[in-house]
Amino acid sequence: MDKFFKRVPKGNAAEGNTERTRPQPSQTTPPDSTDPNLNSADLSDGAEPSAARPSEGPAPKFAWSIKPQGEAKNGKTLAHPVKDIPDGLWIKCTHCKELLYTKEFENNKKVCHKCGHHFRLGAWERINSLVDEASFAEIDSRLVTTDPLAFTSLAEPPYAQKSLESRRKTGLNEALITGFARLEEQPLGLAVCDFNYQGGSMGSVFGEKLVRLIEECMARRLPLLTINASGGARMHEGMFSLMQMAKTTGALARLGEAGLPHISVLTDPCTGGVIASYASVADVLLAEPGALIGFAGPRVIEQITKQKLPPGFQTAEFLLEHGMIDRVVERKELRATLVTLLRFYAQAAQQAAQSQAREVRLLQREVSYAG
Repeated sequence: MDKFFKRVPKGNAAEGNTERTRPQPSQTTPPDSTDPNLNSADLSDGAEPSAARPSEGPAPKFAWSIKPQGEAKNGKTLAHPVKDIPDGLWIKCTHCKELLYTKEFENNKKVCHKCGHHFRLGAWERINSLVDEASFAEIDSRLVTTDPLAFTSLAEPPYAQKSLESRRKTGLNEALITGFARLEEQPLGLAVCDFNYQGGSMGSVFGEKLVRLIEECMARRLPLLTINASGGARMHEGMFSLMQMAKTTGALARLGEAGLPHISVLTDPCTGGVIASYASVADVLLAEPGALIGFAGPRVIEQITKQKLPPGFQTAEFLLEHGMIDRVVERKELRATLVTLLRFYAQAAQQAAQSQAREVRLLQREVSYAG
């Protein structure tokens, strides 16, 4: 080790780091001509050997304590280098801050298995995880808004450009997907909102697609299921979007008069003109745990009323406690709950049809006896 490193005494450590020392002439030894480390200049007359030259710098401190580890100790390189961890392998829960294994998280329908927090789902994720496989048939998929007001704003791109970007980003033509599907072989009409498309806001095309679905359900004598996640009416369409509130509510009134049920599932978030119109006009109101449900946001209400809101205000559990909804259903139990409700309504419709048929037969007998 002495021929590789130069030890510096403790007391003169600072001097050893700054001053260069030259050995005394009496301590020098004649150079060995056979030493391969010496060049011709070192062997010339009067020249000092390289060992007696001034040191080229301070020795590394504690360098002798740094030892190679593992296979590198024998001068070998690792045969299998460690690969980088791929992206997207873990996800952090926004509620409990725990790390979740992505595959396990998706298999659990995007529900945190540690705290039960329900993450938001896209429209197609909802459909694929809820209805029978390959049973969904979409209708009116090509309807696209035409920007009736030519809306522009200083804070964002024009409405037409924003709609184009939303379609490119989400792959959807509108925030609502409508069609027909089956749940455990029970047929139904289905409308699903996608919050990723401009916050699931309701515009003229949104309302038109929903009304067309309701009318088709009436023609086919099928129940209606809506899964709602929206920020309210779409401000870019002004009065045209607000008119959809009355339009959709009136269509649901006709559905009720026809004796067909409407089941509404409220997910996070469901606010504004959607919860103030068709989403709350239902025979059965279900909600996912922790969903934000209300017309205006809690912060806006506090600023206007100057009052502190109670804990859990406008959550699904708060509304259930105050009788505003019928049940809070976890995502893993939603399919079974909907199937049970649909079967109840199917049995009720069958009994009502049989009762009506008996009344018709009795009326026909009375008419025949009178004749």
